[in-house]
Amino acid sequence: MTSLAELAAQLSPNARELLAKELVRQGTKVPSSGAEPIAVVGIGCRLPGGVDGPDRYWKFLQDAGDAITVVPGDRWDADAFYDADPMTPGRMTTKWGGFIDDVAGFDAEFFGITPREARAMDPQQRILLEVAWEALENAGIPADSLAGTRTGVIMGAYSNEYQSASAGSPDTVDAYTATGNAHSITVGRVSYLLGLRGPAIAVDTACSSSLVAVHLACQSLRLGESDLVLAGGVQLSLSPYTTIALSKWSALSPVGQCKTFDADADGFVRGEGCGVVVLKRLSDAVRDGDRVVAVVRGSAVNQDGRSNGLTAPNALAQRDVIGDALRVGDVPAETIDYVETHGTGTVLGDPIEFEALTATYGRGASPCALGAVKTNIGHLEAAAGIAGFIKAALALNHRHIPANLHFNQWNPAIDPTGTRFFVPTAGTPWPAGTGPRRAAVSSFGIGGTNAHVVLEQGPEPVPAAGQPDAYPAVTTLVLTGRTADRVSALAADLAGWMDGEGASVPLADIAHTLDHHRAHHEKRASVAAVDRGQAIAGLKALAGGQPAVGVVAPQDVPVVSGTVFVYSGQGSQWLGMGRQLLADEPAFAAAVAELEPDFVAATGFSLQQVLAGSPSEPTPPAAGQAAPAASPRAAARQAAAASRMAARASVRAARENPLVGIDR
Repeated sequence: MTSLAELAAQLSPNARELLAKELVRQGTKVPSSGAEPIAVVGIGCRLPGGVDGPDRYWKFLQDAGDAITVVPGDRWDADAFYDADPMTPGRMTTKWGGFIDDVAGFDAEFFGITPREARAMDPQQRILLEVAWEALENAGIPADSLAGTRTGVIMGAYSNEYQSASAGSPDTVDAYTATGNAHSITVGRVSYLLGLRGPAIAVDTACSSSLVAVHLACQSLRLGESDLVLAGGVQLSLSPYTTIALSKWSALSPVGQCKTFDADADGFVRGEGCGVVVLKRLSDAVRDGDRVVAVVRGSAVNQDGRSNGLTAPNALAQRDVIGDALRVGDVPAETIDYVETHGTGTVLGDPIEFEALTATYGRGASPCALGAVKTNIGHLEAAAGIAGFIKAALALNHRHIPANLHFNQWNPAIDPTGTRFFVPTAGTPWPAGTGPRRAAVSSFGIGGTNAHVVLEQGPEPVPAAGQPDAYPAVTTLVLTGRTADRVSALAADLAGWMDGEGASVPLADIAHTLDHHRAHHEKRASVAAVDRGQAIAGLKALAGGQPAVGVVAPQDVPVVSGTVFVYSGQGSQWLGMGRQLLADEPAFAAAVAELEPDFVAATGFSLQQVLAGSPSEPTPPAAGQAAPAASPRAAARQAAAASRMAARASVRAARENPLVGIDR
C-alpha cells in the first residue's frame, strides 16, 4: 500500500507546500519526504575586522563593516611586492586584503602542547583548535564532556603557506614539521585533544571546502555515524606567493574591493579567517533543550565536469546543485528570501552565477535578496563558505538582512528584469511572510566543486519551566582554568561582559552556564554575590588578585564528576535559621511540611515552628539545645534545603559520590 508520505513525495515542492498548509489547518500530521533537518547549535569564528565570535560578527555586519586594509607589515611588504602590471615577475597587483588580528598568538599550554611543537604548527592548526573550543562553548557543551563520543570534525583547509614560508634548510626539519603542516592533522588534532571518536576529515575543494564540509557533516549525522559534528574551515594568508599567482590571472581587484554584481566589478580581494559550527540532528537538539540558531534543511555538492576551462564556472552545474539541495530539503524555491551568493565580483563569475540563480530562485511573488560577505571581509577561500553560512544563519536568527557593500548598479552582463532579485545596499528587516524564514548559501571551488545549502529559521525557544523571576538570594559564580592567571583573565573578561554586552543576562543564568556548560579545570575560584553589582566588583577583585567579601581565590580542586552533598552537625544552627527560606522558597516549605508529621511524632515538637521562630520568641520546651533535639533539627533543615536545590536547579548528589556528614 502506498503511504501518504510516498504520495506526497511525487508532488512538486509547491504542491507539497500547499498540501502541508491544508493538513496543518485540519490538524493532521504533515508527511515529509525531505532529509532530516540538522540544527546549528553553536558558532565560533575569527574573521577580519576584529571579529572574534558570532556576537561581534553580527554587530560588524549590522554596522556594514568593511574590514579590508593594507597588508600588515608582519606578513609582507605591500609596497615592495606591488606593481600595477600583472605581467611584472614576482609582483602582485594589490596592496590590500582582509586580515585577522594576532595570527601568531596561541595558548599552547591550555591545550597541553609544548612550545617547540607549537612553533612547528601551522597557525591554521592553532586557530582552528581555539575556534573549535569557542564554538563548543557557544553551544553550551563542555568540551571535556565529549571524550569517547561519536563527535565528528570535518573542516576545509587547503593552504600550505606556513610550510613554504618557514622552510629554511633541511637542518630546520624536526619531528614536528610533518604533523605541524599536514591538513589531516589540522583536523585530527582537534579530535585527539578532545578524545572524539567520530570521523575526522580534512576537505580540500579550494574555495568551496568549508561549505562542502558542512554538507558532509550533515550527511554523517543523517547516516548515524556521528551524533555531533564540528564543521567549518580555516584559511590564512601568510606569504605573498598565492597573491602573486592570482595577480597573474588578473583575478584580483586592483582597488581592493569586491563589488559583487556591480557594473564596476573588477575582481576579488583576498581575506582570511576561521569559522566552525556545531551541528546535531534537530530532533536531538530539541530533546536536549539546545538553542537552535538555524536549521539546515537541505544541501548538495556536485562538479562542473568538462566546461569552458578547468577553472571556469559552469552555470548548468550551479543550477543543478541548487536544485538538488532544494529537493533534498523538500523546499520550494520561491520560499527562499535571501541567498548568500558565492559572489566573487569577477567579470566572468558574477553573470554566470546570476544565470543559475535566475533559473532556480528567479521566479516568485516575494522579493529575494542577494548578498555576499566577500564585500565586507574579502574572499576567505577555504573558509569562504563557512563565513557566508554563519552570516546567513545569524541573519535568519536576527530577522534582518545585512547590507551588501560596493553595489551601485547592476553589471551590464546581468539582466534582473523579470526576476525577484535585489541587492540590499542597506540593512533591511527580514521580509514578512506566511511561512518560515529561509535562506540559501552557495560556494563554488576553483577546481569545479560546487556546494549549496538551504537554511531555515530555528524553532522558537521554549520558555523555561518554573518561576523565571524567582532567583536565589545569593548566587555563586564558579570560574576555572588551568592556571591561576587564566582564572584571573576569565574573571576580568566576565566582569567586562556582564557590564556590557551581557548586561541583560540574569545573574543566576550566568552561574548556571558556568556550572553546567563550561569545561572545568584544575584551578577554581568563586564569587558569591547578592546582586549584579557585587558580582562584578567581586570578579574585578578576583582579576586583580585583591581580597574581597564573597571571593575565594584560585585553588587546586580535583576535577570530578557529579555533586557531593556535605551536611553539618549540631552547633552551627540557630533558632529561626530557616525563616526566610520558608517564606521565599516553595520547594523548601513543601519539604518541611512533608517532614512535619514524622518529626513531631519522633521529637515531640514542631519543625515548622522552630524554623519560623525568632531569637526574641520563647523557645519551645522540646526544642532546646540538647543533642537529641538539635541533631534531628539540623538533619531535617538540611534535607529540606537539598529538596529546594533539586527543585530549583536540578542539583542532586551523584549516586557514585558520597554524602559527607559531620556530627559533634
